[in-house]
Amino acid sequence: MFVKNLSLEHYRNYGELKLDSFGSVNLLLGRNAQGKTNLLEAILVLALTKSHRTSKDKELISFQADAAVLAAQVEKKYGPVNLELRLSSQGKKAKLNGLEQRKLSDFIGALNVVMFAPEDLEIVKGTPGVRRRFLDMEIGQVVPSYLFHLQQYQKILVQRNNMLKQAWNAGPEMQAMLEIWNEQLAEHGVKIVKRRKQFIRKLQKWAADIHYGITDGSETLELSYLPSFSEPEEEEEAVLLEHFMIKLSQMKDQEIRRGMTLAGPHRDDLSFYINGKEAQVYGSQGQQRTTALSLKLAEIELIHEEIGEYPVLLLDDVLSELDPYRQTQLIETFQSKVQTFITATGMESINASRLKDASIFHVQDGQVLS
Repeated sequence: MFVKNLSLEHYRNYGELKLDSFGSVNLLLGRNAQGKTNLLEAILVLALTKSHRTSKDKELISFQADAAVLAAQVEKKYGPVNLELRLSSQGKKAKLNGLEQRKLSDFIGALNVVMFAPEDLEIVKGTPGVRRRFLDMEIGQVVPSYLFHLQQYQKILVQRNNMLKQAWNAGPEMQAMLEIWNEQLAEHGVKIVKRRKQFIRKLQKWAADIHYGITDGSETLELSYLPSFSEPEEEEEAVLLEHFMIKLSQMKDQEIRRGMTLAGPHRDDLSFYINGKEAQVYGSQGQQRTTALSLKLAEIELIHEEIGEYPVLLLDDVLSELDPYRQTQLIETFQSKVQTFITATGMESINASRLKDASIFHVQDGQVLS
């Protein structure tokens, strides 16, 4: 998978930009707050239709502009694909090869990316919400149906929570309605949990080997999914459904008192263990950083396993955060295998001797010079 060109209109601090000379490795150099990260973000938005930095599309549109347009041509194993995404106050419109897509989930997956940024350390040491977002973004790229079930689940969750806030003094009619919401919530919830478990099992396989190699065999990494209503190993959908319905029944009185849904994939978590000890609690910052790096490198291999080609790798100011050994490990992973975009303030923060034939772009105040 190879991004051949990129064009932006009224996106962040770019009024109009066209770039069409990308190589296998692309260095975006410039001082802070010039627009380097915005370029990586634009590629990610074309892949996922949303940003990793904000949930508000209006923040992606240039000041005083009505809409932003992002476009790129991506070379895939079966031929080129033209992507276009328009963001406005009326919502998103996505086109594949000039044809508008009825659902965004039909657009997502045409471009696959893995992004590694300093804030990804939060995947290991941050809140459960950060880890759930990590799972949702990565699974959604390779399993478009996952996004459908996630969106339906979130809609039903809001409606169920609204009902729970009113159910403390409700009669039999509302109690019966709550049972209907339970069934709908469980229908989509078990599909989310099943996919997460499958994804984590595959991610574990790749991440464990990579982590073992990065630490020269001194550390073993294990991933553990922590669902709120079933055993971590259980993946049979009928069994998951039964467990979810039982859990909702058990939590009913407590949920009514608190006015919120207390079980389901929106409450699940993911844990990491290094040599049997929980990395979030006992891991050093170096160990946590290595765990995050192992996860990102594992994602690359997992996506290749799922779709038959490698994703595009986006590295946002992370090489300077890694010691020389880890930096070398990362560079050797993507060199000559994965198209990569790297941001940095200057060449001094990069082990340039390891990079072969990198294309260099200088970014200054929303302008890009090659």
